[in-house]
Amino acid sequence: METQHTLSGLKRTDFQTEINGKKTDLFVLTNKNGCEMCVTNLGCFPVSLMVPDKNGKMTDVVLGYQTIKGYTDNQPTYLGAVIGRYGNRIAKGKFTLDGKEYSLATNNGPNNLHGGKVGFDSKVWDAKQTDAQTLEMTLVSPDMEEGFPGTLTVKMIYKLTDENVFHISYEATTDKPTLCNLTNHSFFNLSGAGDEYVGDHIMQINASLYTPADDVSIPFGEIVKVEGTPMDFTTPQTIGSRIDEDFNQLVWGNGYDHNYVIDKKYPGELVVCARTVSPKTGIVLETITNEPGVQLYTGNWLGDFEGKAGKKYPKRSAFCLETQHFPDSPNKPHFPSTVLRPGEVYGSICEYKFSVEK
Repeated sequence: METQHTLSGLKRTDFQTEINGKKTDLFVLTNKNGCEMCVTNLGCFPVSLMVPDKNGKMTDVVLGYQTIKGYTDNQPTYLGAVIGRYGNRIAKGKFTLDGKEYSLATNNGPNNLHGGKVGFDSKVWDAKQTDAQTLEMTLVSPDMEEGFPGTLTVKMIYKLTDENVFHISYEATTDKPTLCNLTNHSFFNLSGAGDEYVGDHIMQINASLYTPADDVSIPFGEIVKVEGTPMDFTTPQTIGSRIDEDFNQLVWGNGYDHNYVIDKKYPGELVVCARTVSPKTGIVLETITNEPGVQLYTGNWLGDFEGKAGKKYPKRSAFCLETQHFPDSPNKPHFPSTVLRPGEVYGSICEYKFSVEK
């Protein structure tokens, strides 16, 4: 790959360095429609994702940094990273598996978040670009890394399809019983990265239930209806229309940061779980997954730091739709299980499909 300058203005040389003896790089994926996604193998961040708006103008719809230094200096920011071993939170950093209690780092108040202090977002993955549209990335996480049992071997494929889909497939195996819950943490702004507010975006989430959480974002264990609450996105709503209501879930989360239980006919069904559109650009994002849940996060803790092209990313200037098993599942036996055992293959699919509404 000889590409130095990209559609998004990123330079490959700005992402080439060495971290803990492993080389980082910038990989450029393109499709027949002229869309482009730039990915670094540090944390598997999609650094940019260029898709056409309603006028055909190519628009970068993910937040990111201009150089690799942005990612190394600001860990963890999770700005698009792969998240593992466990996406979201585990209460008090503790869980019991097969009668044995395990202790993890507590890196988010009293809880373990996104795999701990050095999660998969901080790792340099082995990466191989197999064609113009496909990037394969692999990682081996050793037994007891961050307190998780078992050597976990992960293979992840990013593909930018000719249907303008950012397709992610995850595969993982283990040599001891462990937990596995992988996700992608891309921050989207369909009006373009650097646009100040996603509150005008219109979102629909195909979930009639959610898992309410306490003031440190751990689910109580209840699975309740969204109906009659500002959590209800079963019909299209602007993200910002109810975000500041005096409703304890929104007050505690400083906005939306909640796990929705996706409406499905059967477990593992691949469905559209959310549809989001920017009224400014007409860009539509459909989120598709076989996971049971999706976490809506509205960038409540973004802090006006500087991203690509010198643009600032203030509070609520992006949203995340993280396809996942539920938070704190290891401590909630009635939630779908995140246990992975030797001989089993963890498999997960997430697709972010882009189109336009004119």
